[in-house]
Amino acid sequence: MAGFPHRGPIALLGALLLAGALRTEASEIVVLPGSGMTVLIKQGTPAAAGRPCYIIMARRQVTMLLVKPGEKVSIVFSCPDPERYFILEIQKNIDCMSGLCPLGEVRLQPPTSELPRLNRTFIWDVKAHKSVGLELQFPLPRLRQIAPGEKCPDGAAYSISGRIDATVVQIGTFCRNGTVSRIKTQEGVKVALHLPWFLSRNTSGFNITNRSSSIKRLCIIESVFEGEGSATLMSANYPEAFPEDELMTWQFVLPAHLRASVSFLNFSVSNCERKEERVEYYIPGSTTNPEVFKLGDKQPGNMAGNFNLSLQGCDQDAQSPGILRLQFQVLVQHPQNESNKTYMIDLSQERSMSLTIEPRHLKHGRKFVPGCFVCLESRTCSTNVTLTAGSKHTISFLCDDLTRLWVNAEKTISCLDPRYCYKRSYPLRVPGYILQLPVELRDFSWKLLVPKDQLSLVLVPAQKLQQHTQERVCNTSYSYLVGSSTAGHDFGYFCPGGSIERILVKENSSVTLRTFTSSFLQDVSRQSLTVSFIPNLKEEGIFTVTPDTTSKVYLRTPNWDRGMPALSSVSWNISVPREQEAYLTFYRERSGVVCQSGRAYMIIQEQRSQAEEIFSLEDDILPKPRCYHHSFWVNISNCSPASSKQLNLLFWVTLTPRTLDLPVIVIAGVGGGVVLLTVLLLIICLLKKKKKQLNKGPVVGIYNGHINTQMPGQPRKFPKGRADNDSHVYAVIDDCMVYGHLLQEGSNGSFLRPEVDTYRPFQGPMGDCPPSPPPIGSRAPTTKLSSDEAPPCAPPESESEPYTFSHPHPRDGSQRDTDIPLLETQQPGKPAAE
Repeated sequence: MAGFPHRGPIALLGALLLAGALRTEASEIVVLPGSGMTVLIKQGTPAAAGRPCYIIMARRQVTMLLVKPGEKVSIVFSCPDPERYFILEIQKNIDCMSGLCPLGEVRLQPPTSELPRLNRTFIWDVKAHKSVGLELQFPLPRLRQIAPGEKCPDGAAYSISGRIDATVVQIGTFCRNGTVSRIKTQEGVKVALHLPWFLSRNTSGFNITNRSSSIKRLCIIESVFEGEGSATLMSANYPEAFPEDELMTWQFVLPAHLRASVSFLNFSVSNCERKEERVEYYIPGSTTNPEVFKLGDKQPGNMAGNFNLSLQGCDQDAQSPGILRLQFQVLVQHPQNESNKTYMIDLSQERSMSLTIEPRHLKHGRKFVPGCFVCLESRTCSTNVTLTAGSKHTISFLCDDLTRLWVNAEKTISCLDPRYCYKRSYPLRVPGYILQLPVELRDFSWKLLVPKDQLSLVLVPAQKLQQHTQERVCNTSYSYLVGSSTAGHDFGYFCPGGSIERILVKENSSVTLRTFTSSFLQDVSRQSLTVSFIPNLKEEGIFTVTPDTTSKVYLRTPNWDRGMPALSSVSWNISVPREQEAYLTFYRERSGVVCQSGRAYMIIQEQRSQAEEIFSLEDDILPKPRCYHHSFWVNISNCSPASSKQLNLLFWVTLTPRTLDLPVIVIAGVGGGVVLLTVLLLIICLLKKKKKQLNKGPVVGIYNGHINTQMPGQPRKFPKGRADNDSHVYAVIDDCMVYGHLLQEGSNGSFLRPEVDTYRPFQGPMGDCPPSPPPIGSRAPTTKLSSDEAPPCAPPESESEPYTFSHPHPRDGSQRDTDIPLLETQQPGKPAAE
């Protein structure tokens, strides 16, 4: 026995004064001779704050006590709570080098009931030859490995380490209730069992078995699964470096009807001079055992029955060795029906497309949650998989609930040569091989790229679209998110069942189809959107809107949550059907925008009259609800607004049947009378002509003294040519023509005038040229058209379009900018193959 007395008269006086506070219960510690055991009581680290506490032994107070084999000691403490100040270590050395090892169950000696109630650690240090393997067996409830710094629920933990020559290697720290059943080492092993002072325990919980042959590696850890479950395991010395050029193996035992998948949670690699760091699998039924993988590869999954996993190090660079470490998880679960099905994803013909299957973020109330894996070729499994273009992929699923997964896909459609893709159309549809998957489609995004300042885009849906607003929410199974990639415009969400026929976008854009319910599979047949390349626009976006007569059409500016982008312009082409009138209403009286530079304007232009109303959005009050009888434009152009005073406008259009007023009725009556008089005069003319023919009276002639009366037989009948003689003037006029002046008077002289085209009411869509906004000081100047140059946005000549609409001419000498965007008005052609 060895004590470490605390010397000094002040300390002794303090001990005498505290004699009344000493514990009345004395602890007797006995260490049997030849047991190879020592008992050490020492101060904990860090030392507890407050007044000091001492070990009182034979009227001496000490801070450390060591009891050796064959010694017996009785102690008390000078404080009522010594567990705050002291810890107890009981170490037993077991020599398996000079003789047979004491194998079998390891007992706790001395019993915990005979020891002071302190936090205690039992240590078994077993030494053996390099050629001798040792096995630690942990019966039920087995062990569970924990990361450094993690605590066990009951406070009891095992720390197990091995040896490589004189170097101690930490195999891991373990709690009870897990899957680890055996740990095999060679060249000895050290086991430390940490027990809290309040835990009463009489058994060590493990056995030691001698192995006659070497395991030829650092250690082997066996993990047994009797049902579904998971285990997290780590390499030796984790998170520090795995020993150089060493081998460590994990053996997994599971019923044949279950499936196992491996996923690496954290790893790093060292700098190798020779060999290569790797993991090796021995998988039952594999013809390529062992299967070798790099640590960065996707690891195997969907494995049936037992298998082994080994970590192999390398010879490291002495100057910069790096760190090899690995933390991984093994998940064991029942196979699902889907695990026996395979799905072919053919991306061999795609050039710029990717497809990702990944987990959704769902909350689970169960303690054990089976994994959801996507397996490539039924063996390489992962929680998420990304499939790239140019190959065919065969996948399967190992998942108890496929609603925990979803699919995100992205495809790029780019125009590199404007001459090739001009007027070409491409359908934006979800491919069938995605729809056949048993997991839900979340997003399918198309990135649409165009040459800058050369071409723009037009989106034409199979069904007219509705813009999602708070006033009218999209309740469909899917919607489109339309945005401009370069300018940062977010035009909003659009779903089927509205009034928007076309969306024109100036620059690179993205269209994302997002699903919301599983009924999308029933609606997918109606999902279709066509993109075409058209001449370049000057505005960031143009919407063609044909309102429905049964409901309001709600429209709002882009980037609704963040404000319309600075110095941008957007137009709405709103068609008003015949016999209808449209009411335009704004949500607020003022826009609320405050400009730092430039001006923010809104222009409303009715198509038939070409009359423009211009409003300053910063200064003017927005117009009250007003009625429009003909199709009209709404153009909104933004300035550079202040950060807290952004431009957001919401408006709606309502159609009602048109009512005729009194002036219209009067004008219609006058016009009808003129037509009736014209018809009566025509009837009189025809009757007189018929009467003359019946009477066969002499015709009425008019003398023309300039007629050529030369007799036949002359060399030339007409010495003058037709252009300079009067031979083509009629000498006889029909009676009906005599009264022609009456018809001219009755029809305002239009009867004998050349036929001209007459106005036909507007029945088709408006032209695609929005009104040009007033000049904005901070905006870039635009190119003006010469007087003899046709407007670039004018529709092409076609017999199918009986009229066109030109841009309004300057009035009253106004010289404002009348630029109009280049816009192709022809309908997109048939979709071309990509």
